[in-house]
Amino acid sequence: MSIDRVQAGKSQDVMRGQRPRLNMYVDGNWIPAGDGSVHEIINPFNQEVLAMAPAGNREDAEKAIRAAREAFDTGPWPSLSGSERGRFLYRTAELIDRDHEQLAVLETLDTGKTLAESRSDMDDIADVFRYYAGMADKDGGELIDSPIKNSISRIVREPVGVCALITPWNYPLLQASWKLAPALAAGNTVILKPSEITPLTSLKIAELVEEAGIPKGVVNIVTGLGSVVGQTLAESCNVDLISFTGGGVTGRKIMRAASINFKKIALELGGKNPNVIFADADFDTAVDYALNAVYFHAGQVCSAGARLIVEESLHDQFVASLVERVKNIRLGSGMDDETEMGPLISAEHREKVETFVKIGLKEGAKLLTGGKRPEQEELSRGFFFEPTVFDECSPDMRIVQEETFGPILTVETFRTEEEAIRLANDSVYGLAGAVWTQNMNRAERVSRSLRLGTVWINDYHPYFPQAPWGGYKQSGIGRELGKTGLEEYTEQKHIFQNINPQPMNWFGKNRERVEET
Repeated sequence: MSIDRVQAGKSQDVMRGQRPRLNMYVDGNWIPAGDGSVHEIINPFNQEVLAMAPAGNREDAEKAIRAAREAFDTGPWPSLSGSERGRFLYRTAELIDRDHEQLAVLETLDTGKTLAESRSDMDDIADVFRYYAGMADKDGGELIDSPIKNSISRIVREPVGVCALITPWNYPLLQASWKLAPALAAGNTVILKPSEITPLTSLKIAELVEEAGIPKGVVNIVTGLGSVVGQTLAESCNVDLISFTGGGVTGRKIMRAASINFKKIALELGGKNPNVIFADADFDTAVDYALNAVYFHAGQVCSAGARLIVEESLHDQFVASLVERVKNIRLGSGMDDETEMGPLISAEHREKVETFVKIGLKEGAKLLTGGKRPEQEELSRGFFFEPTVFDECSPDMRIVQEETFGPILTVETFRTEEEAIRLANDSVYGLAGAVWTQNMNRAERVSRSLRLGTVWINDYHPYFPQAPWGGYKQSGIGRELGKTGLEEYTEQKHIFQNINPQPMNWFGKNRERVEET
């Protein structure tokens, strides 16, 4: 593999006009796309071509499906004990720790996020593998009280089979780990389809699972377009489960395609997340966290607190303080320790964010800061966009309701607790959100009333492997992480055993008497 040659800055290869050509990982082999097609991997900071990745087609996806199917149906992986599979996952976590810095650099080059963010991601990824390594042997089944005499009744969990895992571009390896680790811990075989624009760390993790000794065919990685590779995976009758993280439009297509063989589906489809600030909140802390909630990774986070819902009496002071700090956010290369916010992922995505700014202005929202590309010459080659704040917003506005997936904050106000709850729930999404108050009774009431999969009280963004992640309404189906995240990749089976079988004499017992009559 040439993934190790993708380096920070201008490597000697790039200076000579040579870019590493990467390969996919299928059935334990590193292979190019069947037809030789490639896709340029671009650094969003300066549009430098980092590498050429295979642009897999339908035949490549089907080859990976066959490998995963054979590995599940005839290979050793599903029949290993949970503790044995756990040891492979522990080893993978150790290798992630060993290559922590290289993985973080690759993630920053690929996505544009700051190196500090990428390093934190790698810590979390190793923790996810460790968590599921420890969970792999913890479910020994459940003995239930059978109402039938002389019987034993058990509930056991078994692997689903072949799992297709489709991940987004904003957290390439983190989202992959949320799917890979539990799927493997449960005994499944997998095909991972990373985003075609950010595949670097996903290909690197294939090197690590190979080094960890996971048998061939258990983990397969196919790069390429979602409309080609992803569609093939979703339609295939040899795939038993598909787990997708991304947008609702694609999620609907996957649901339709998955219906061909009624495969299990798990969908994490994003959110438009409320950050509710009551007047009695700790002012400085709430302002600080409001910034982190929306501008982390340039707002390209499904749980971003893009809707600031602040009590009317606090509004002026809170928004003034927030805008003052927004104007000081430092944009730049993710490799620069001074950078606070990196670029957006692509020119296309930046145009989408710019369109939302135009929509907001047309709808009557008041632009307080940002809303345009930065003017600094050193940022001109990157896909940068200034952190933006819109005030005087209302829930009927598109910029309030639709997922902008960029550094755009909208501000709404409320007067009563009931109004705050109503505004926060006024969305087709229900992924996550926060409530800020020093009144713990109010915090409990509001958090219970919010139709969200995760509610933070006096905090924003923390997650960890032990707690489930997912949302209500159009934020998706199912949960990742936690015990539930492992159960997503299993089937339940009821095993009933009669320990003293006796003839029932139900049928045919009066045959002779009937014939005589």
